[in-house]
Amino acid sequence: MLARLGSSAIIERLPTCPPAAKIDVFRFRPFRNTDPPQIAEIWRSQPPQRGILQPVSAPLLEHAVFSKMHFDRQGLIVATRDDVPVGFVHAGFGPNDDGQALDTSLGTTYMLMLRSGHEDLALADDLLAASEEYLRGRGATVIYAGGIKPLNSFYLGLYGGSEIPGVLQSNTLLCEACIRAGYSQSAQVSILQCDLVRFRPSVSRKVRQLRRGMTVGETLDPPAENWWDACVWGSQLRDHFQLTEKSSQRIVATTSFWDVQPLSACWGVCTAGMCDLYVDPEWRRQGCGSYLVGEAFRLLRRRGVGTVEAQTMSTNEAALAFYERLGFVEVDYGLVFRKEATALNGSAESTIITASSS
Repeated sequence: MLARLGSSAIIERLPTCPPAAKIDVFRFRPFRNTDPPQIAEIWRSQPPQRGILQPVSAPLLEHAVFSKMHFDRQGLIVATRDDVPVGFVHAGFGPNDDGQALDTSLGTTYMLMLRSGHEDLALADDLLAASEEYLRGRGATVIYAGGIKPLNSFYLGLYGGSEIPGVLQSNTLLCEACIRAGYSQSAQVSILQCDLVRFRPSVSRKVRQLRRGMTVGETLDPPAENWWDACVWGSQLRDHFQLTEKSSQRIVATTSFWDVQPLSACWGVCTAGMCDLYVDPEWRRQGCGSYLVGEAFRLLRRRGVGTVEAQTMSTNEAALAFYERLGFVEVDYGLVFRKEATALNGSAESTIITASSS
């Protein structure tokens, strides 16, 4: 039974057998400024997973989530029992077309966690339903589960890896809740890593030609392209590389890297996340991407980076083949779930850009 109490709700589960069993009463309420230590404790109680930072702390959550200027306390819903937080769900939105403001027609459930010892599937379902209700109340016509570009502004450095990969396949609580709630899997994201100790750049004739006709430039901490870019990357130090044709001074390929912190600290190896690899269409299939990435890898290895991580859609065969040639191997994968428009009270259907890296 669900009863509204202002901005909160009470969920009472009535026992069927035995009659004298204790009634579990959970209260749902929006985030409060006193919640971060308890949310961090819930996070720390999760089982070990490669893509979830452990141990997490309230300041780390503040940095990656609560301090974001577009964070809405109403979208982070906390479940309490006897006034003690036992779980939470976090919902949010992506940017409009020019990246200058939020677009509330497109929303996602970024995170859902329950404290160890309170793994109540019905409670997980109720939290997911509360997330959907919040998103619909703000105007969402399409609802996803899992952060994925462009719905990627929270939890960077705490969850996933080089980017937010939807819902990690090891995150069975949210994956199974989505299936029970009628979501369909709309995409799968491959998480790939390359060991720089073993990396050897190509020395082919094509590479020698590129070296004569191109220059590799580097820009530390490039300015944000728009408001949303600043929301996602503003607190991270990025390293941007570009390949420029000497004769025309035309930039033909670009890519960026960032220090996957603090997540890579629990992996025990200095890791750089590669993202936004782009090659001008006129220069594709000429080795420009491989040459630029190879030169960047040489510099990063010199600076102590041991591993590079990248992500791409599992259906992007060209990108997967490219990464395989460079020595990347798949280490994990994420899933993106979508709630069909017919399940959202007949709302009109929209689309989302589900591309991650290249």
